Amino acid sequence: MGLRWLSCPHIWLLWILFASCSYAFYLPGYSVKRYNDDESIPLLVNKIFSDHTQLQYAYFDLPFVCPPSGRTHGGSPFGAGQSVSQNLGEILRGDRIMTSDFELHMGKNVECQALCTAEVGRKDVKWGRQLIREGYVVEWIADNLPGATSFVTVDRRRKYYASGFKLGYQEFSPIDGKQRYYINNHFTIVIRWRSAPEGGKVVVGFEVFPKSIRAQDHGADGCPEHVHEEHEGLELYIPPNLEHLRQKYPGSSYLPEDDDYDDGATLKIPITYSVYFKEDNSIEWSNRWDLYFSKQDDSSMTHWLAVLNSLTISGVLGVAVYVIWTRTIQGDIKGRGDGAMDDRKVRKAGKAEGLLDQTSDVEREADIDSDDDGMDDVSGWKLLHADVFRVPNFSGLLAPLVGSGMQLLFMTSGLLLLSCLGILNPSYRGGFVSVGTGLFVFAGVFSGYFSGSLYKTFGGKSWRKNMLITALLFPGLIFCLVFILNLFVWAQASSTAIPFVTLIGIVLLWLLIQVPLVYAGSWYGFTRAKPWEHPTKTSPTPRRIPPQPWYLHNVQRAIITGLAPFAVLFIELLFVFKNLWQDKSGYYYVFGFLSAVTTILVITVSEVTIIATYSQLCAEDYQWWWQSFLTGGSSAFWVFAYCIWYYYFHLHITGFVSSLLFFSYSFLACAVYGLLTGTVGFLTAYAFIRRIYSSVKVD
Repeated sequence: MGLRWLSCPHIWLLWILFASCSYAFYLPGYSVKRYNDDESIPLLVNKIFSDHTQLQYAYFDLPFVCPPSGRTHGGSPFGAGQSVSQNLGEILRGDRIMTSDFELHMGKNVECQALCTAEVGRKDVKWGRQLIREGYVVEWIADNLPGATSFVTVDRRRKYYASGFKLGYQEFSPIDGKQRYYINNHFTIVIRWRSAPEGGKVVVGFEVFPKSIRAQDHGADGCPEHVHEEHEGLELYIPPNLEHLRQKYPGSSYLPEDDDYDDGATLKIPITYSVYFKEDNSIEWSNRWDLYFSKQDDSSMTHWLAVLNSLTISGVLGVAVYVIWTRTIQGDIKGRGDGAMDDRKVRKAGKAEGLLDQTSDVEREADIDSDDDGMDDVSGWKLLHADVFRVPNFSGLLAPLVGSGMQLLFMTSGLLLLSCLGILNPSYRGGFVSVGTGLFVFAGVFSGYFSGSLYKTFGGKSWRKNMLITALLFPGLIFCLVFILNLFVWAQASSTAIPFVTLIGIVLLWLLIQVPLVYAGSWYGFTRAKPWEHPTKTSPTPRRIPPQPWYLHNVQRAIITGLAPFAVLFIELLFVFKNLWQDKSGYYYVFGFLSAVTTILVITVSEVTIIATYSQLCAEDYQWWWQSFLTGGSSAFWVFAYCIWYYYFHLHITGFVSSLLFFSYSFLACAVYGLLTGTVGFLTAYAFIRRIYSSVKVD
C-alpha cells in the first residue's frame, strides 16, 4: 500500500492525454452488411420517446399506426410484428424492436405506397394530442441505423442528424386562435448508399421526412396526388357530439369538447410512405455515425476547458498535499517530532517516579503542560499513534460498503476503457448497460475479497454473515428501488417498464452468479489472505478526543470537502445531463473527455481526503475510518443538489411518474457515485495514515 501511486505524474498525464483523445477510435460495428440491387432492407420499428417525460411507448402500442399484418417481406422468415431478439441493455432502456410492413429494396424508388388506414376513437385522439404536446418522436431502425431528422447549420456548410422524427406537430389556428394538433401520416424515407470496394452497396445514411396530409387528399389507391406538394394537415380532431354532451350535462351552458366519452365516432388516418435511394460517396461506412455526433464537435473546446479546469483544481490540491508531506510530516519525523515525543515520555515517567526534584511541583506541571502545548502545535497527529488504528464503530457495515465500492470501481473502469477503445459505441445498442451489468456481476469476487480482508482486519469472526451483507445489501437496495419504480411505470403501460421475465432473469443473475462469486472472494479474503498490517499497536484504553471546531464536525466537514471534487466534475455534468434527460435523441460519445475528467476526479478525491484526514489527525481526532469514506463520497451531495437545480431550471418534465423517475434515478446514481468515490477516499486515507505512522518509531 502507500501513496507511491500518487507520485507518478507522468503516468497519470499519459493516461489523461490518451483518454481525452481516444474518442476518435470508434468501431462502428463488427461486420459490414452489403446489399445487392433489389435486395430487401428490413425496416424495424422501435418506440416513441420524448425529452419532456421519462415514459416511452412501443411503436405498435400506438392506436394511430398500422398494426402489423404478420406477412413476411423480402424473403425474411419473420413476419411483420415479430420481436427482434434484444440484449439486456436494450430491454432496460425501453427498446421494443419489431419487424414492420414497410418494404425497402436496395436501389428501388417508390413514389408512394399505401400501408393502411387506421381508425381511432375519441380517447385515442385525446392521447395522440397529449403525445404531440409532449414532443414525442418516433424511432425506426434500418441497417442498425436509427431513422434521423436531418438539419443543416445556418451557413448551410454542415449537416447533422437527430435520431428519430416527430410524431406530429401543433400550431395555432388563424381563425379562432385555438391550438390544433396534426398527426404525421406520410413518411418519405431516404436511404443513402455508396458502393463497397468488395462489391455490393452499403447503407451510409437513413433519413425520414414526415408529413401530415389530410384524408380528403388521398385517392382510391390510398395515396395522395402530388404527394410532395403542399397539403393541408390531418388534424387530430373529431367534432363533438353535442346531443350526447347535452344529455351528459343537462342545463349547462358550457359543453366541453375534449370530454372523455365514447360514442363510436372515429377518425380515419391513411398512412403512406415513399422510398428514395441516393448515392452519397462523401460518407465512408466507417464514419456513418459521425453525423449523429456532429453537434458535439462544436462543444469540444468546452470539454477541453473542463479538463483544464479539473487539472487546475487538482494541481492546487496536489501542491497542498506536497507541502503537507514534505514540509510538515517529513519535518516532524526528521526534526523535532521524535525528540519531543521521547522527551515527553521521559518527563511523564520522571513525574510519576518522583525523579524530577530540582523544581517545585507547580513548576514541573507548568513545564510539562508547556511541552504538551508545543507537541500539539508541532506534531499533534503523532499523539494518536496508539489510537489511530482502533477499530471503528459499525465496522461490520463499513467493510461491505468498501467491498461494494471496489466492485463499482472495477465496473466503471472497465466501461470507460472499453468506451474509449470504441468497443462500446452506439451501434452496439444497449451494450453499455449490458456490459456494465456483466462487469458488475463478475466483479463480485473483488467485492467479496476486499470486504472479507477488511472485515478480518477489524477482527471480525462471522465472515459468512459479512459475505451475505456484502452480496445482498447494495444490490438488494437497488433492486427494491427499481422494482417499486417499475410498478408506477407498469401502471402507465409504458415500454420503459421492465418485463417481469427480465426481472426474474436479473434476480437469477444476482443470486446464482454474483452471490457465489462474492462468497468465493470473501472466503479467500478472510481465510487465505493476511489481514492488513498496521505499523503501530493500539492501546486498550481509547484516548479522549478534544472538542472540535465547527468546520471539523462530521456533517460540515463532509459538505465543505465535497465542493472541490464537484468543481472538477460539474462542467462535464452539463453534457451528461443534457444527453441523458434533454436530448435523448442524441448520443453522448465523448467518453475520452469523460475518462480524463474521471481520472482527475479520482486524483482530486484522493488529495481532498489526504488534506481532510491530516487536519483531523492534527486536531487529535482518530476516528478517521468513517470520516474518510464520507469525505470521499461527499461530492455526491452536491451532485444531487445539482440534479434538483437542473430539474427546476432546465427540464420541462411533466407528470408525477416522470418526476418520480427523475429524482429516484438521480438519487440512485448519486448513491452509486458516492459509494465509489467514498471507497477511493477510504483507501487513500488508509494508505496515507499507514505510510506516515510507519515512519514514526514509538513504543
